[in-house]
Amino acid sequence: MRKLTRALMLGTALLPSMACASMTPVIDPAVLPASEPIAPGAPGAATTWSSAAKTGVGASYEAYVDGQYRDGGPTGAVSKVWFSIADGVLTETMYGLIHEAQIKQMRFAVMTETGLSVEGTDTTSRTEYQHVDAGGRPLSPAYRVITTDKAGRYEIAKTIFTDPDRNTLVVSVVIHALKGPVTPYLVLEPHMANTGGSDIAEATNDVLFAHEGNVHLALMPSQPFEAASAGFLGASDGLMDLQANGRLTNLYASTGDTPGSVVLTGAMQTIPEGLASAQAIYIGFGDSRDAALASVRGSGSSGETVGDLLARFNGEGDHVGWEDWIGSLTELPRMAEVATDGGKLAYASALMLKVQEDRTHAGALIASLSNPWGETVDATQASTGYKAVWPRDFYQVAMALMALGDRQTPLAAFRYLPQVQVDAGTPGNTGATGWFLQKTHVDGQIEWVGVQLDQTAMPIMLGWKLWKAGEVSDAEMARMYAAMIKPAADFLVEGGTIGLDWNDRTITPPWSQQERWEEQEGYSPSTTAAVITGLTVAAEIARASGDVASADRYQATADDYAGKVEARMFTTDGSLGDGDYFLRLSRNEDPNDRAPLGENNGQPALPEDRIVDGGFLELVRYGVRAADAPSITATLPEYDDQTREHRLRVRYDLNGAPGWRRYGNDGYGENTDTAGNYGVGGMTPGQRGRVWPIFTGERGTYELARLLEDGTPDPDAIDRIRQTYVRGMESFANDGLLLPEQVWDDVGRTPADYAIGKGTDSATPLAWTHAEYLKLLRSLADRAVWDRYAPVAARYAR
Repeated sequence: MRKLTRALMLGTALLPSMACASMTPVIDPAVLPASEPIAPGAPGAATTWSSAAKTGVGASYEAYVDGQYRDGGPTGAVSKVWFSIADGVLTETMYGLIHEAQIKQMRFAVMTETGLSVEGTDTTSRTEYQHVDAGGRPLSPAYRVITTDKAGRYEIAKTIFTDPDRNTLVVSVVIHALKGPVTPYLVLEPHMANTGGSDIAEATNDVLFAHEGNVHLALMPSQPFEAASAGFLGASDGLMDLQANGRLTNLYASTGDTPGSVVLTGAMQTIPEGLASAQAIYIGFGDSRDAALASVRGSGSSGETVGDLLARFNGEGDHVGWEDWIGSLTELPRMAEVATDGGKLAYASALMLKVQEDRTHAGALIASLSNPWGETVDATQASTGYKAVWPRDFYQVAMALMALGDRQTPLAAFRYLPQVQVDAGTPGNTGATGWFLQKTHVDGQIEWVGVQLDQTAMPIMLGWKLWKAGEVSDAEMARMYAAMIKPAADFLVEGGTIGLDWNDRTITPPWSQQERWEEQEGYSPSTTAAVITGLTVAAEIARASGDVASADRYQATADDYAGKVEARMFTTDGSLGDGDYFLRLSRNEDPNDRAPLGENNGQPALPEDRIVDGGFLELVRYGVRAADAPSITATLPEYDDQTREHRLRVRYDLNGAPGWRRYGNDGYGENTDTAGNYGVGGMTPGQRGRVWPIFTGERGTYELARLLEDGTPDPDAIDRIRQTYVRGMESFANDGLLLPEQVWDDVGRTPADYAIGKGTDSATPLAWTHAEYLKLLRSLADRAVWDRYAPVAARYAR
């Protein structure tokens, strides 16, 4: 932030070096319009969510109490507020359960001598961690966000974090007038109760209110607004008024009793050129208006300064907070030493994984605090986006947390898993049991019901890892075997007919209704690798639990599946290269019949032999095949072929970093013809899935496994993996050190602000991407693949 010789400070203790000064209010009260009681234009325009390309996400650190989240532990009362940042502005903010958004965005519109400038649209931005160590490694997810007017007329610096003991978001704002005077207006777009078209709003100079049903928001500035208004989007909202008239010409006290898409606006004082205004904004949430007010007033009027609240959030001094958690990660320092950026992304990745855990259901780990391509996703209907539990992503995150040396969260995650497993008591279930639900809310509410066999194997795999590490006792494992692991392993052997919602398919493992990309049925190398691994470790758990018959059955089935991997999924008559390679998927047990895969994401149904992906590398990761197995090494040239047409090409080296798409013919991404977001205008052939940084990590893990085949690896060879794959993943991070789901591959028309090798608007941060990066660091630090399963490798990777 530019340091000015003169500055005005209003109501915050964060910047003691700034001198206070008096000045004329923004608006002469004599020229303020009279406030009308009810805003016209209900229900307002339809609305969407915000960009999923987050540069920051945060929440307070809360310590477990006996493995659960409850008030009264070392961190006091539990705060259940999460926030996100994109384009330099506050975006989706959640309260309650982690998927329950209450705000679309809060930004500033600034009137200047030469016109109106709006944050996010007319500014550039950068995101920094507010609390870092001497090496610049982040110690908490508190952010300093600087937005600069493209015309150089003002700059806004915001510090964003949550009150760790209240349901309050805190935003400390300093606005500098650089060229001429500026008049800032706070513009808040609530999306209460996870929707954007059913809210009621009220505005006073002291507090702004919004609610839907029994979910309430109260925004309180540290200094009252000069004027405030509540209106309907596109009809009577304050931003529209400013754009049309250069000032607020209409003030409305509320939106009345008719719910709709509402906007709240608060006018601040005019700032003369060369001065800076500082303001603290508190946004409180609760199940009633009084509860929201109590939260916001407790944070803003408790006698604590913003700096005091921030110190508690960070865990500075005697406070218990994020510093304590990051300091408890015993393996993080040596993992950071393997990084090529000094460990900054490793520390940020650790924070990202823990932030994205629900604070009601301990261990409930979600995929991402974002809604992919959110600015074109309808918000009038509730949508979780990626703020939900997929057992596959869940497994990746739990394993990465375990790699860091977190001894509590992975155990809480393992104990959480029965909530998302299908049993006789699952609402609506009339069919097979033991399998894990495709996608659920963190409270177990069912969202999607496809059967993915890797998602049923991975909970078993996680449990075995924790048991072998001594985190799960023999007695607890015996209980979990009976309650969760045996039903899952039985399903991996027997399958069954599903009877839940629309799903009535019969599953015959290792044939899976969906593979790891949730789009195709058949025999998948990645899915089969997890199933073989899950059954092998389930056999060991069963034997230790006294169930020898089941142990024998599980191992015999795993042997059968492992013995048929190539026969089912490796073509010897393919149309690519020399014809010998693993398919992405085989629809049946004949990988040479060139059967067509199904249409997906607007892409045509192509023969299965034309589609390759990196799923075969999972066979090596878990120990089902050796890294130098002929079927593995034969597939690498087809996976890496960069001469293939763009539709079928998988590998792209971006700015020197190797990257891969999910598979050839992937349509889960931006439109090559229009540069439009995924799904805009329906599913069309122009859609294209881009490069996923996950696969750079997966390939680095494979290359380490290949080195280890020859014994102790040469340090120079290890360093080449670091410089290629670790550095490659680091290059994909944004300025907030967040890793995306997809990065831009420069194929087709380029959407505005996209850059080669940088995140698209798919989903950022993707927890799986951060997990893959951390697991690669742990593998390199150990000189051993972190995800490898010794009993599997001993049996099959000989």
